[in-house]
Amino acid sequence: MTENKIIVGLDIGTTKICTIVGRMGEYGKVDILGLGQVPTNGGVTRGVVSNIDKTVNAIIASTEDAAKKSNVDINRVHVGIAGAHINSLQHRGMIIRNDAELEISQDDLDKLEKDMHKLSVNPGDKIIHVLPQDFTVDNEPGIVDPIGMAGVKLEGNYHIITGQITAAKNIYKCVEKSGLKVSELTLEPLASAHSVLSEEELEAGVALVDIGGGTTDVAIFHENIIRHTAIIPYGGNIITEDIKEGCNVMKHQAELLKTRFGSALADESTENEIVSIPGLRGREPKEISVKNLSMIISARVSEILELVYYEIKSSGLEKKLVGGIVITGGGAMLKNITQLAEYITCLDARIGYPNEHLAKGMVDEVKSPIYATAVGLVLKGLREDSEANNEFRREEKKEVEIEADVAEMTEEDKDRSIKAERRDHFFTKFKAWLKDESDIKDF
Repeated sequence: MTENKIIVGLDIGTTKICTIVGRMGEYGKVDILGLGQVPTNGGVTRGVVSNIDKTVNAIIASTEDAAKKSNVDINRVHVGIAGAHINSLQHRGMIIRNDAELEISQDDLDKLEKDMHKLSVNPGDKIIHVLPQDFTVDNEPGIVDPIGMAGVKLEGNYHIITGQITAAKNIYKCVEKSGLKVSELTLEPLASAHSVLSEEELEAGVALVDIGGGTTDVAIFHENIIRHTAIIPYGGNIITEDIKEGCNVMKHQAELLKTRFGSALADESTENEIVSIPGLRGREPKEISVKNLSMIISARVSEILELVYYEIKSSGLEKKLVGGIVITGGGAMLKNITQLAEYITCLDARIGYPNEHLAKGMVDEVKSPIYATAVGLVLKGLREDSEANNEFRREEKKEVEIEADVAEMTEEDKDRSIKAERRDHFFTKFKAWLKDESDIKDF
C-alpha cells in the first residue's frame, strides 16, 4: 500500500459522465491530476442506466480523456449510484456476547453489521450500505463507539440503504465492458457529502441537497452520523423540459435559457427584459420574456424544494439542523436558488463547492458544484485506503510484538506454554466427548 495511491472517481450521471483522477497530497489535501467529461447522450435516465452501449461509449471517452490529462493508466474506479429505486430504512440488531469481562472489539461490531446484510428486503432489491447510527451496551443507550467497553448484550441502530439489483448490475456491466473494474459502489449523496460538507456542519446537523440532471438526492446528518437519505425523481432535466414546453423552443435552447438567464425567484426579474432566440431556417427570431422564464423555473424548483422539505420533516430533525441546507450539483448553479430554499424551508442555505479538500492541480476546473459527486468519490476512496493502510500497519505491529514476546520467552516458559496448550486441548476433546454421549442418550 503506497502513500500516494491514485484513486479514480466515476460519476455516471443523467446528463454527463465524469471521471476525476486524484491522489493524496500534502497536509491531507487532494491533488486533482485529471478530469474527463462527456455527455451521456441518453444512455442514463434519472440516474439509472437505460442504454448500455451509449453508457459504455461515454465511460470509455471520459476515462480516456482523464487518463490522457493525468498521464495515469486507469484500471479501477470508484462508482456512484443513484436513482428513484434507492430506498432507506432503519433497523436494530442485537448480539449476546459469551464473556461479560471481555472488552467489546471491532469483531463484535463486524458481526453485528454482518447480520444486517442478512436482512430481508423487497424482492429485486439488494443492500448497498449498512451505516451504524449508535449502540446500546447492557441497556445503556446512545453510545457512539462501544469498543473497549465491557458488556453482554450489544445492540446497534443502523441506517440501511437498498437499491435494485438490476440497476447495480447494469452499472457493473457498463464499467466492465469499458475494460475497467469497480473498486466500490457508493451512494452519490454520501460521496457528495465528503466533498462539500465540513466537520462542524456534520456535527451541528445539516441537510445535503444534490440537484442533478435526473434526480435530487437528499442526505441528512446530525452529530457526525447520517440519519436520513432520500432520492427525489426530479432534477434539472425536468426544468429544461418545462422551459421547452412553456416557451415553445428547442431543448438545447431551453437549456441555454435556464443556465444563462434563468432564476429561481421570478420577483427578481424585470418585466421589460427580453431574450431573442434564433428561429428555425427562414423563420423570424423568437422573443422570450425573462420574467416568464423565471416564473416557469420558479414553479418547478419550488416543487422540488418542497419535496426536500418534506424529507427533512420526515427525518424528525427539522429543529436540529443548525448547519441548515447545503445545495450542490448542477442545479446549485441556478441563480437565487439559496434564497428560494431559505424561503421554503426556513433554514439557512449555501452553495456547496467541492474545493475545500483540494490542494493543487486542476482545482479551477473542478471547483464547480457539478463535480461534487466525482470529487467526493475520490475523497472517499482515498480515506478508506488510508484507513485500510493504518489497519494493516496496526496488525503488522501486533505480529512484530507477538514475535518479540515469543523470542524473549525462556525455555521453561515455552515448555509451560506447550503443556498448557495440550491440557486445554485435552479438556476441549473431553467436553466434546461428554456432549456426544449426552446427545446419544437424549436421542
